[in-house]
Amino acid sequence: MCAMRTIEWVPESCNVRLIDQRRLPNQLEYLSINNADEMIGAIKSMAIRGAPALGVAGAMGLAVEAHRLSEDRTSSFRLDLQKAAENLIGSRPTAINLAWGVRRVVKIINDLSIPDNGLFDALLKESLEMAEEDVATNLRMAAFGASLIQDGDTIIHHCNTGSLAAVDWGTALGAIRFAHGHGKRVHLLIDETRPRFQGARLTAWECQQYGIPFEVITDNAAGFYLHRGEVQKVMFGSDRVAANGDVVNKVGTYMLSLAAHDNGVPVYPVFPFSTLDATLANGDEIPIEERTASEVNAVQFEGEAVYPKGAGVRNPAFDMTPNRLITAWVTDRGIIYPPFLENYPHFIYNNDSGR
Repeated sequence: MCAMRTIEWVPESCNVRLIDQRRLPNQLEYLSINNADEMIGAIKSMAIRGAPALGVAGAMGLAVEAHRLSEDRTSSFRLDLQKAAENLIGSRPTAINLAWGVRRVVKIINDLSIPDNGLFDALLKESLEMAEEDVATNLRMAAFGASLIQDGDTIIHHCNTGSLAAVDWGTALGAIRFAHGHGKRVHLLIDETRPRFQGARLTAWECQQYGIPFEVITDNAAGFYLHRGEVQKVMFGSDRVAANGDVVNKVGTYMLSLAAHDNGVPVYPVFPFSTLDATLANGDEIPIEERTASEVNAVQFEGEAVYPKGAGVRNPAFDMTPNRLITAWVTDRGIIYPPFLENYPHFIYNNDSGR
């Protein structure tokens, strides 16, 4: 597992290879992505997911599309790339990293000093740099997050935030992996994370690869263990963070954070600074993606359908956790404490254009 990357460029075939997360934990399979439409399909179907991974996926999606268009003599090259960029951004509206990654490489498309026949090389170079930056970013986050973990801690973890959610290492699980790798005894209670079971399917599988002790719990059991005093930390990732510190993450995060707050257990979202959307005043302004009912009502128990035929279903993919429930942000630039709106500007770099 340590040698695997969730997404990577394959120079021999000039395409993108990514782990098909729909097949885990039973099979480790890869998808080959040859154009932007295939990348959009992989993103929409959750073959690739996780905020940091989506940023790189968006960039590589445009790079592979540029390679395809460079061989199409009928193409209006830059206009077609712009359209592909818009479609990529629209494929997952909540996760800001996807739009961030696409817009970063769109700047290259808009640079008229780069000739059409040089665009593919420029886009690929930027995409590869973003992939390496993602790994370095995650390692910095991992070190900051691990500093908050004490030897012997039991941590509740929601969704999947490990290598599968990034190019490598990940966010919250990356910090836990870092602490474990440096000799701290940690134990995870992994929320199964309905409806797609990213905790049970993906996080548990990753923990097996790393040798991190864990048990899977149902999402609605978290309050039981928090109330019994068996948990010292709650950690999860983030898909978008508003300027005031409100966090949008996988649905169920809000209820988990409420239970933790009520029992005096610290709550730490772990995310790269690029996940902060400072243009939004609060989390209520963040669009929440609603997904197909089949993710919910296709579940079976002992081989039988759980839902009666024709039952109505609502399926928000994310929810918003208010900043009052957040103990601190763990970012690649450091640990940021409330009040977030007052404190996060101290972590902005001079080259953070538009962030």
